[in-house]
Order: sequence, then structure tokens, then C-alpha cells
Amino acid sequence: MIGTWQAMVIDCEDPDALAGFYEQLLGMVRIDNEPDWVSIGDAPDHPALAFQAVSPYVAPQWPGHVHPQQAHIDVKVADLDLAEEQVLHLGARATGEGTKTFRVYLDPQDHPFCLVSW
Repeated sequence: MIGTWQAMVIDCEDPDALAGFYEQLLGMVRIDNEPDWVSIGDAPDHPALAFQAVSPYVAPQWPGHVHPQQAHIDVKVADLDLAEEQVLHLGARATGEGTKTFRVYLDPQDHPFCLVSW
């Protein structure tokens, strides 16, 4: 092993707002809370999901390759229909893409993520 996982960092326009969305989606808490950098996780010594302000921010487009997704998060859920209702309430948008075991959404700043169930 060369090192340990510290964080997955997502570029965005508004780190505070996007971190709030993922805090509610994943049940995590704020670890770092700076104007241009917010990280959330289970505990300060565990890997984090971090949000970094970039300007100008260019949102990924799903699907597409002009502004590719570059990375996305899979969130495992027990019930896709119930979870869909909840993420839409948080501000996500459905893309209409998916199968019986996964569905693709866009977070409030247009990063794709999937709800998965199997």
C-alpha cells in the first residue's frame, strides 16, 4: 500500500449548498467548512467527500462527452421508488436513465449520481 484514501473531491460552484445536499442524501456530517472547501464524512479520521469551489464552474452533461461526468457516486438504497422521491425532494433531477437495479440523477449542480439497489 502506498497511501490511504483521504477524500473524493468534487468541483462545484457552491460547496456549502452541494455539501448540504449530500449530507442529507448520505447521512454524513461536516468535517471541514471553509468558504471554498467543505468536506463531509462519518468521522474526522475517515475518508471524506469534499466539495471544492472552482470558477468558472462548467457542469458536466449527462450523457455526453463535451463536458463529461468524470466521476459519479453510487448510493445503495433498499427501495428505488422511495429513494427517488426523497432525492427529488432534496433538489435532485431525474435523467430518465437506468434499469431495474439503478437510476441516474443530477445533483443540484448537475453532477450525475446513481441510486442502486440489488
